[in-house]
Amino acid sequence: MLSKHRLMVPGPTPLPPEVSAAACLPIEDERTHDFAGLFTRMVDNLRRVLRTRNQVLVFTSSMTGAFEGAVQNLFSPGERVLVAENGAFGRRWVDMCRAFGLDVVEHSAGWGDDLDIARVAETLAADPAITAAICVHCETSTGVVNDVEAFAAAASGVLTVVDSASGVGACELRTDEWGVDVVVGGGQKALMTPPGLAFASVSPRAWRRHAEARLPRFYFDWTQTRQAYDSDIPRTPWTPAISLLVQFDQALRLLLEEGLDEALRRHVLLGRVARAGLQGMGLELLAPARDRNATVTTALMPAGIDSEEVVRRVRQDYGVQIVGGGGPLAGRVVRVGHCGYVDTLDVLATIAALELTLHTMGAPVRPGAGAAGAVQTLTRDGELIARAS
Repeated sequence: MLSKHRLMVPGPTPLPPEVSAAACLPIEDERTHDFAGLFTRMVDNLRRVLRTRNQVLVFTSSMTGAFEGAVQNLFSPGERVLVAENGAFGRRWVDMCRAFGLDVVEHSAGWGDDLDIARVAETLAADPAITAAICVHCETSTGVVNDVEAFAAAASGVLTVVDSASGVGACELRTDEWGVDVVVGGGQKALMTPPGLAFASVSPRAWRRHAEARLPRFYFDWTQTRQAYDSDIPRTPWTPAISLLVQFDQALRLLLEEGLDEALRRHVLLGRVARAGLQGMGLELLAPARDRNATVTTALMPAGIDSEEVVRRVRQDYGVQIVGGGGPLAGRVVRVGHCGYVDTLDVLATIAALELTLHTMGAPVRPGAGAAGAVQTLTRDGELIARAS
């Protein structure tokens, strides 16, 4: 049977046609005034999306490369940092900081649970040796979107680093207003660009810390990057992925043409539709059912149902790509991504494919129940969001 492929994972995400087409443009020399105009526009638009006036540095790498670069550029060996983690990507920050010889104070919450912001504040107040606090904005391993505004307020006395890999562009983020020193992210999630570009916004306080940091760095050296930006022809210090920069420029322009607030409302609606559909078929959600969780929705599978087999069958039979879970959630959950170039019909198709699959696997799911719940939510909440836009 012919099936249209629908990519409904937390990332990478589907690309708008204009972004795909931009990859076919002729390669340009990045050391020209013409390309510098595109590069400068891209960086300025990224500032607008991050809602910051801080310097934003762009790197050709996976997002993990920019995360590692943040550690290298901000800290010295043996320095004590707090990492608040409630999933796989927060755990990655713990492991990465320890790999660079930092003294990590872990603030752990359960997978699917919120961070305890009051306990973060208490830990920082009780330990003046801690110099920075790190958290993940959207923990895509569970679907939980952490309260970055509250986290930044609780950690205002130290340097704050936020991993917004799948948050920026889909979830509320006000870098300057909330006082976040460093936001690290990339293009392949809500920013609708192929993998391979990452970025970091750097506050004045973070630049001062960078000047004192003694960990070794070269490719991700923020000083060299800033110097290249400040040259007569603004550019990256090393040869970038030129076509990816062109695509990123196009994607950011599309996002801002839609309107950042409108894009955030769209993601809120997508999250509501996904949750209603999953709950309508009788599934239990892992993360709280709230508008902040607007990027990915995670549902527990019925007893006796292997989520990896569900993922395989949904793709094989209906062309819809969702994903299972890792760590303590392996084999137990499915995750439905709904960020970036995704609309409500994509989510409805995913709900229908999932409930049909579960029905054929013998799960107590009545075909159509999930889709009906999703459509009812779309009818009710979609009208409310449209009137608010």
